[in-house]
Amino acid sequence: MEKITHTNTATATHLSSLFQYCIPFGNFIFPIIIWATSKDKSEFVDEQGKEVINFQLSLFIYSLILVLIAVPIVLFMIFNNTDLSYYENADLVIDNFNFAEVSGGLIIAAIAIFFLMIIKTAEFFLIIYAAVKVSQETHFKYPATIKFLK
Repeated sequence: MEKITHTNTATATHLSSLFQYCIPFGNFIFPIIIWATSKDKSEFVDEQGKEVINFQLSLFIYSLILVLIAVPIVLFMIFNNTDLSYYENADLVIDNFNFAEVSGGLIIAAIAIFFLMIIKTAEFFLIIYAAVKVSQETHFKYPATIKFLK
């Protein structure tokens, strides 16, 4: 009975990272709470909790890097090649926008956004897959994870 409880707790730790879709930073808050309250009771829960937290931190860093690539490029390319002017009635008018001059930078930004979408989609399916594997009492390791907690 005790082994089933630890397996369920480890599975819940993985699934709790899906709270990111309901609560900002829920993918950190809930796994940390479950792991911190149960890590001393089971080595399996401790190992899987660290795995979930390391994976979420790694994805946060990867996502942050991609956003820091995409957003400044888009803003720079658009505002650098656009003549913005205001008229008396406070309407914003964009004059002389040349898409040919911004296409190279926008391609780089689009690639970064595309990779971000791939990462977030893969994250969702990996969380489900990990929860299924852990519920079968299999030790699961996420790919491309930086080991912050050892």
